Amino acid sequence: MTIKISRGRGRPRRFDPEQAVATAQRLFHAQGYDAVSVADVTDALGINPPSLYAAFGNKAGLYARVLNRYNSTNAIPLRDLLRPDRPVAECLASVLEEAARHYAADPVTSGCMVLEGTRSNDADARDAACALQAAAESMIRNYVASRHPEEAERVTDFVATIMAGLSTKARNGQDLDRLLAIADIASMALAEALGD
Repeated sequence: MTIKISRGRGRPRRFDPEQAVATAQRLFHAQGYDAVSVADVTDALGINPPSLYAAFGNKAGLYARVLNRYNSTNAIPLRDLLRPDRPVAECLASVLEEAARHYAADPVTSGCMVLEGTRSNDADARDAACALQAAAESMIRNYVASRHPEEAERVTDFVATIMAGLSTKARNGQDLDRLLAIADIASMALAEALGD
C-alpha cells in the first residue's frame, strides 16, 4: 500500500509504509524507543507528523509495526534452533550463540530491540515488547518442558537472563568474542543442569 502525501503545490509524494517501518526500525533499534521522537521519525522519512499519524495512529502504533517486522526478520530463529532431534542443552546453547552473533552483528543496532523495549517508559510500547518477549520465553519453556518438565521454569529463566545480559553487553560495546565466551560458559551450565 502506498499513501499519497500532499506537500503544498505540485505533485504529491508517495509514502511507502513498509519502507517507513524499516527506517523506523533502524532508529528505534539504534537509539531505543524513548529516545526517538516523532520529529526524528518524520525527519528520517521526509514526511510531516500528520502523515505518520494517518499511517500508524501514533508513535506506539509505528513501534508495534516495527516490532512485528523485527520479530519476522531479525529475531533469533527459535523455531529452527529448538529441534526435537537434538539434546535440549545443545539447542539452548545454539540459541545463546545465535543471540550473541545477532546482538553484535551491527554496532549501530546492537543488542535485542525487543529486550530493550521492555524497559520503555511508554506503557503501550513496553507492553508490545513484553508480549513478544513472553512469547519467546513461552516457546523456550515449552521446548524444555517436553523433555525436562521439572526444569522448564528454572532453565527458561536462566536462558532469558543470559540473553538479556548478552543484549546489554552488546549495547555497551562488548565485542563478539566476549559475548560468545559468555554464551559458552552459560552453555556448560545448561549441559550440567540438564544432563543431556
